Amino acid sequence: MTSTDLSVRPAPDARAPRPVRELTARRRAARGGTNLTLGDGRRTRVLALTALTLLAAAWLLPMAWALLTAFKSEGDASDQAHWLWPRHGFTLQGFRTVWERGDLPLWMLNSLFISAAVTAITVLVSAMAGYAFSRTRFAGRRWLFAVSVAAILVPPQVLIVPWFRQMLTLHLLDTYAAVILPQTVAPVMVFILKKHFDSLPRELEEAARLDGAGHWRIFWSVLMPLSRPMLAAVAIFVFIGAWNNFLWPFVATSDPALMTLPVGITSVKDAYGIQYAQTMASAVLAALPLVVVFMIFQRHIVKSVATTGLGGQ
Repeated sequence: MTSTDLSVRPAPDARAPRPVRELTARRRAARGGTNLTLGDGRRTRVLALTALTLLAAAWLLPMAWALLTAFKSEGDASDQAHWLWPRHGFTLQGFRTVWERGDLPLWMLNSLFISAAVTAITVLVSAMAGYAFSRTRFAGRRWLFAVSVAAILVPPQVLIVPWFRQMLTLHLLDTYAAVILPQTVAPVMVFILKKHFDSLPRELEEAARLDGAGHWRIFWSVLMPLSRPMLAAVAIFVFIGAWNNFLWPFVATSDPALMTLPVGITSVKDAYGIQYAQTMASAVLAALPLVVVFMIFQRHIVKSVATTGLGGQ
């Protein structure tokens, strides 16, 4: 083969599929663009890192104070003169008291089951609704989507009484269904997934239709696999919201066996007023599973932002 033949050989990018070429171009443009800080100069980078460090410290300070208080005795927790290092040292007494006075394993199991069920139903229903608004055409679609967006402005506290009357009519109070079903209504997740489906190339849908695929096959086999990062991010936010929800599980159930963790830890009270160490220990125990879940799946949140219009692309 001569040098002439080598010079006219097409580049590998030219023979690659169009989505691959577009992704390569985006990566090259990202490498050649400006930094995510305030600029390329050393001074601007130092200012940006300083500002970020101060904001991170301000965000972590309350969490550090709660964690520090949880490992103190009740006497040391209210001693302002030794707020940093307790006079009698650190102890696990607050955690022992909360564990002995309550049924934390059962509350954690209930919270895990309810949060997982709410997450699975919400993600599935919101994804189907988002696909319907994004990829189908039916009468009243714009008005129905406008109503869904307007529902985001309705605070959940306003719906407590209608939900309670509905569960009472259906004879579902003091059941898992009463706690789970009202929490699966998430208009904001429908809006997010609808916008995500809008950003996906329609050429994939057209190619699937040429192969004889219908709406369900396109939704389940084509768009859902491409939406895993976004679905994971939505699932994390829904799970955190369901885990931290206190008001509705408190209203919908009166059976101690159905208590979730936020409801259960509020029942661990002391006759001598506010117990700061026990309160902070309860908060740490309630937040610990969420920290573990977030640390495991945080890369999905970053990936979902980087691969959608939310990332500025």
